[in-house]
Amino acid sequence: MRVLAEVHARDGYPVNWPDQPGEWLSRGPLLGSWVAELEGDLVGHVSLSQGGEDDMAPTLWSERNGSTRGMTAVVSRLFVAPQARGHRIGALLIGQAVEEARRRGLHPVLDVVASDTAAAALYERLGWELMATVEQQWSPHQTVAIRCYAAPS
Repeated sequence: MRVLAEVHARDGYPVNWPDQPGEWLSRGPLLGSWVAELEGDLVGHVSLSQGGEDDMAPTLWSERNGSTRGMTAVVSRLFVAPQARGHRIGALLIGQAVEEARRRGLHPVLDVVASDTAAAALYERLGWELMATVEQQWSPHQTVAIRCYAAPS
C-alpha cells in the first residue's frame, strides 16, 4: 500500500483513492498478481483478471475479432514506485501478465485513463494497439476519458 500511496501522491493513480486499497488491489476475478522488487524493496505491482462490467477493452477487442469477452484477460493495477522508474520494471511486469494470459489462451487487453500519458506511452512503446478512446461515467459528477488497448498478436 505504501508504494501505491506514493504513486497516487505523485501521479494521481489511481484517480480516486480507494477506501480499502488492499481490497482494490485484489478485487475482481483475479487470474494472477505479481510484484517487483529492486534491491530487496517492493517497487511495483500488476494484476491480471477476467474483465468486469466497467472494462471497455474486452468488449472492443471481442467485437473486432468476432469473439467473446471471455477470450480476453485484463491487465490492470500496474504501478511502479517513482524512485524505481527507468529500470524497465513496468515492462517486465506487463510481460509477466501477458505471458500468463497467453498461457491461458486469452488475449491481453487493458483500459487506462487518458490523462495518464506516461502509462499510454509505455503501452505504445511495447506495441500495444489503441483500439479507441471512450468516455465512462464513474459517478454522477465524474466522467473520465479511457484509452482501450490490446496487446500485439
